[in-house]
Amino acid sequence: MSYTAAVDHLYALGHELAPASAATRRKFDLAHMRILAEALGDPQASFPSLLIAGTNGKGSTAATLSSILTAAGYRTALYTSPHLIRVNERVQINGLPISDDDFARLYFQVDSAGSALVTEGRLPHHPSFFEALTAVAFLYYAEQKVDIAVLEVGMGGRLDATNIVDPLLSIITDISLDHQEYLGHTITEITREKAGILRSNGTLITLPQHPEANEAIGEVATRLNIRAINAAQFIPPTTVNQTQQAVILTLSETKGKNPRILSEEPRVHPESQLTPNHYTLTLDNQPLEVHSPLTGHHQQRNIALAIAAAIELRNQPSYNLPPKSNQTSYKITHQAIETGIRHTRWPGRLELLPTAPPILLDVAHNPAGAWTLRAAIAQLPDAQPRTLIFSCLRDKSLTEMAQILFPLFDRSSYRPYDNILFCPINSPRTSSVESLLEAARALDIPAHATPDVAAALERARELTPSNGLILVTGSVYLVGEVRSLALTNNATPTYTDQAQTNSTTTDDAEKRG
Repeated sequence: MSYTAAVDHLYALGHELAPASAATRRKFDLAHMRILAEALGDPQASFPSLLIAGTNGKGSTAATLSSILTAAGYRTALYTSPHLIRVNERVQINGLPISDDDFARLYFQVDSAGSALVTEGRLPHHPSFFEALTAVAFLYYAEQKVDIAVLEVGMGGRLDATNIVDPLLSIITDISLDHQEYLGHTITEITREKAGILRSNGTLITLPQHPEANEAIGEVATRLNIRAINAAQFIPPTTVNQTQQAVILTLSETKGKNPRILSEEPRVHPESQLTPNHYTLTLDNQPLEVHSPLTGHHQQRNIALAIAAAIELRNQPSYNLPPKSNQTSYKITHQAIETGIRHTRWPGRLELLPTAPPILLDVAHNPAGAWTLRAAIAQLPDAQPRTLIFSCLRDKSLTEMAQILFPLFDRSSYRPYDNILFCPINSPRTSSVESLLEAARALDIPAHATPDVAAALERARELTPSNGLILVTGSVYLVGEVRSLALTNNATPTYTDQAQTNSTTTDDAEKRG
């Protein structure tokens, strides 16, 4: 059957993130994923894996680490979610997505196996969107005989479909409040879910973060006799240039004032805005040049995690190698680390498109991501006109994200050319335009509604001067659609999955990476 038929069929699955009152809500159960994998020959057991969980940054960490391993000469799989434009983006080997033909063939193999298991009574229901897609990835990686797979957890960790692997290393990125309805209502509860990717006597790579997260990770690590690696040693020392960010004011402090910057704070020269991360570390008494295309000070934490993982992988005694895998550790040189970081591709994360006016894309979709984006915006030229295109899913923290971001685009005598535009996104979980407008009215900030994403982009181009900036954020769906429109000069893509988002799925669990 065709690729289009496979994608249509895939999107007809789901309901893991259905509303709380829905009778069709799927209960997470890792046993179901294990049964499906067993029926497919346990493909995940044929290659070594690295598992990455967290709230923010896990996609960037995964992309950077995968690029390092590819540069080292290994056939490297990368599994991420969600995608920006096409579902194939989630399943990659050495930076290349799975082909349409391979995707269709393997998807219907998984679908047939799932249907048979339901008929036999071994599964209570058909595999979900994320279970099916994860199985496709595992089959593809096994078939292609990858040397190693970098797997990003979809949501949580303990019950995530990716968690049936036995990882060489478990990596936990920054944790914050998100998906509380599914993972818990406190940092501690959420962290325990994400720490479910840890294995007895295994190796953990993480960074110091929220005290509650640190404590919860420590408790699990102690109970499982985990060897923990602190990646903080690979974060560069703070320099004067790196600290030239605007002081972030609280909402009450910004009322009636310029919300962007304090007068005593140094201005950032336009040429230095959103520059890639470039610094030198010392590793094994040798310099390591880090030159990442991923912008934003926060990316230094994700890069550090990737470097720490690479160092552990070349130190074989630090982890347990599975049978039939490389038994002499991974040969990852300094040059491979440098090359891999330099060639990392992870679009939609503070990505600047050189259009006229330029478009800055960022998938921030929760308060932690919004604060990170706000810090990056503070590095932009203070007088630059800017237009915000914003939308989000209705189960996200709209009020809090509005308080963080909207004051930066408040049209006033100080910023007469700023604008905020809202639009619905192509998802059954989209926030209504009225709820977006209400969030702006609550802050006494002017904003305007548009009927769809294409109309929002067209209007933003009309309103924004050539020396200005259009910023798009709030949802992975929004960023993906704008990116597709911008890169195709508003032409309709040959085939994208944007029109296929007609069901609620596990990996609709948007994240900032």
